[in-house]
Amino acid sequence: MTLTLAASDITLITSQSLNRPVPPTTDLPTRLTEPPKRARRKDARPGELLQAALSLFIEKGYAATRAEEVAKRAGVSKGTLFLYFDSKEELFKAVVRENLSGYFSAWNAEFAAFEGSSADMVKEAMTQWWLRVGSTPAGGLSKLMMSEASNFPELAAFYQQEVMQPGHDLLRRILLRGVARGEFRDIDVQYGVYTMLAPMMFLATWVHSMGKVCTANDSFDPLKYLMTQADNILQGLCVRPDTRK
Repeated sequence: MTLTLAASDITLITSQSLNRPVPPTTDLPTRLTEPPKRARRKDARPGELLQAALSLFIEKGYAATRAEEVAKRAGVSKGTLFLYFDSKEELFKAVVRENLSGYFSAWNAEFAAFEGSSADMVKEAMTQWWLRVGSTPAGGLSKLMMSEASNFPELAAFYQQEVMQPGHDLLRRILLRGVARGEFRDIDVQYGVYTMLAPMMFLATWVHSMGKVCTANDSFDPLKYLMTQADNILQGLCVRPDTRK
């Protein structure tokens, strides 16, 4: 059997296949001009691992969290995790730096630029702590350290150096500012720092413990609580005019 094609057939085929308009390059799928998905994922992996680690550390604690769990939640292999972080301890340190200690430079700059009264600064410090730290998963790191510090003294020393000391220094500066400006009484600033810390540490502990399961205090407002505590602290701190005649 012999198959014969007419010239018209050949012309028809070639005109359809070779003369078909080529879409302009602007209509090409976006994915052809974007970096490969693998490259984008690689750039995002450290952040994804830190986010997964923070969530698991807060949910389960440091000791109970395994590296393979962090990797699984981040969608990578355990081996990939260790390409970025040498150990679980280094991963935890990176989480702390990413979510807490890395912000102290900016917070100190905000302190230096603050123009209000020292009483307003106390309230602002508590408010911003809640909005930026206490109300986020990172707020659970203080409870984690209080619970596990004695079992991991090296991590406790790291946390004290990276978070506690800079935090104490910042609160001390607020109190000293008030004393220097004649707004606060000349108190023992070392212990005054703990007076300011106490309501914030209570709130961080409550939110990540009983606050998750108790229903009796559904109307509990963290900011109202902090402002009430700030008012109580300022009642003791602020210099009162001598009203005696």
